Amino acid sequence: MAGTKPSCSKKKISTSRVHEEESLALVQVDPKEPINAPIVSSYNDRIRPLLDAVDRLRNLMVMDEGIELPTIVVVGDQSSGKSSVLESLAGISLPRGQGICTRVPLIMRLQHHSNPEPELFLEFNGKVVNTDEENISEAINLATDEIAGNGKGISNAPLTLVVKKKGVPDLTMVDLPGITRVPVHGQPENIYDQIRDIIMEYIKPEQSIILNVLSATVDFPTCESIRMSQSVDKTGERTLAVVTKADKAPEGLLEKVTADDVNIGLGYVCVRNRIGDEIDKSIVGIPVLAQRLVQIQASSIARNLPEIVKKINDKLNFNVTELNKLPKNMSSVAEAMTAFMRILGFVKESLRKILLRGEFDEYQNDKKMHCTARLVEMLNQYNDELHKCAESDPIRSFLMDEIKNLEEAKEIALPNFLPRTSFLAILQGKVKGISSIPIAFVDRLWDYIGEVVIAVLMRHVEDYYQLQLSARRAGHNLIAKMKERSVNWMMEVVEMEKLTDYTCNPEFLSEWNKLMSQKDGFLHGVLHDENRPFKVNLDGFGEIEVENLRQYPHHLHQAFDLKMRMIAYWNIVLRRLVDCMALHLQHSVFNLVNKDLEMEIVTELMTPLGGGIERLMEESPSVATKRSKLTGSVKKLQECKSVLANIMDRVATYGD
Repeated sequence: MAGTKPSCSKKKISTSRVHEEESLALVQVDPKEPINAPIVSSYNDRIRPLLDAVDRLRNLMVMDEGIELPTIVVVGDQSSGKSSVLESLAGISLPRGQGICTRVPLIMRLQHHSNPEPELFLEFNGKVVNTDEENISEAINLATDEIAGNGKGISNAPLTLVVKKKGVPDLTMVDLPGITRVPVHGQPENIYDQIRDIIMEYIKPEQSIILNVLSATVDFPTCESIRMSQSVDKTGERTLAVVTKADKAPEGLLEKVTADDVNIGLGYVCVRNRIGDEIDKSIVGIPVLAQRLVQIQASSIARNLPEIVKKINDKLNFNVTELNKLPKNMSSVAEAMTAFMRILGFVKESLRKILLRGEFDEYQNDKKMHCTARLVEMLNQYNDELHKCAESDPIRSFLMDEIKNLEEAKEIALPNFLPRTSFLAILQGKVKGISSIPIAFVDRLWDYIGEVVIAVLMRHVEDYYQLQLSARRAGHNLIAKMKERSVNWMMEVVEMEKLTDYTCNPEFLSEWNKLMSQKDGFLHGVLHDENRPFKVNLDGFGEIEVENLRQYPHHLHQAFDLKMRMIAYWNIVLRRLVDCMALHLQHSVFNLVNKDLEMEIVTELMTPLGGGIERLMEESPSVATKRSKLTGSVKKLQECKSVLANIMDRVATYGD
């Protein structure tokens, strides 16, 4: 490494663990040595374009795109001498005082230029503040207060300091708050955790070079900054140590850095601490450190830049693809109308597939959207519910309802004629008893169909905010209308079943005759069996309790006939309620898909609330936000790509 010739003031130790160019350097250079002699060289001039390119990428906020940049990150425990090292590198005074002086990440961009007059300015919160060497410390404090507040808290929002000055090294570094475990007055109790989180954010990326500032007066393995850097760089291959205050712990320092108990892969540079306020005399060892940092920085940039180029290209291609997926901005009513008709076509075709044809390719893994199968399941459940309800139980109060109705149907007439009024009275009671089941089923049915219709609508109109609002309202309105129509229809069906008893289904007579064939045997068991059993077996019904029937011997013949007629006919009624519901459902869904939905959406869109076709040209907030974000990202990445286009041919040259 560069420096003065070996003497009592400098010792250079090579180790087997690191390359010769990464060896240790214990440096104690004459304070009067000019800073610009070892620092400003043709090497700086050659790597300046590379550094400018990386700084440009950093200014373009490419790291917000998940692309990490080669960065020298300066960390150290509080009072480790970190500020002195940075002051000596930059040739300026940084804020000093009790507690944490660096309260935000300070990005220091140092650039040598030939003008005798230095140029200094700060960049933060989207603005640029010019300053000078005399007032730079105050300017940093004011900017820090604006970013992190007037107290003693910290913030992870960065502050950039640009120093263009003759003799400074071409470097970009990030100075982070000094590590402290005990909060001072005015600092939050979790100040250590906040500082640790900021430091870890910066040193964790593999592209970061960790400049670990250590005081020669402390035990290196106990330094918190060492522990943090070791947690992310276990081999130390991207960690450089700067040992400050070398003049205050001369005994054993050479053995200390030679032993290297803390795995510093990029080597050590030892410097003396500043002497009073004489900055010119505080640069002892700094020329070597500066040149070492410039070399490391150039090597890191050369090593990482090809991968950065690849990541930028990959992210750019991805964002362009995502941008192209967004719906086209519509600039005319004709375009809006065309898009509207196309969307309606897609919606109707999707609904035809899943509601009418039973094709589920669009929703292969979403069984809820396999509608024909789910509708059949719902109809089967409805059928089971009708057959399992109390009114459909054939042995409940066996013959008692019939006997009571026959008692009240007595009239002056010929005997043994079955009164029709009794049959109708029992039928009406049974139909009334189950009337809530079909109505509840209609509610469930249309609630399900409504969910499906809204899901399909939203899938096809999600990119069109105004159409999304209108389509959702139209969908809900139409389902409400269809439900009301079906409920009214079902109520009419129920009322019709109450009014009369009729069927042309031959199964009625067949079933009735089959049941009546057991009449004599049953009545004999009830009335004439000498054993007078409590229960009599009836095929298809099981054992029937008959003790209470024996007190109505005159009505048993007609009651049995009435009961069997009702059982045979009730099956017809239940089947009719299910079959008619299925036909009504198919007809209603067909109309919904092929004409009603389209009409409802068009009507809704044309209302004042819908705003007409022109409203389709307004993007949804989510799409507008996504488009703006992607457009900004694409623009940024294109600029980054342009920045790198002219620099890549230098990488091979400076990577050696």
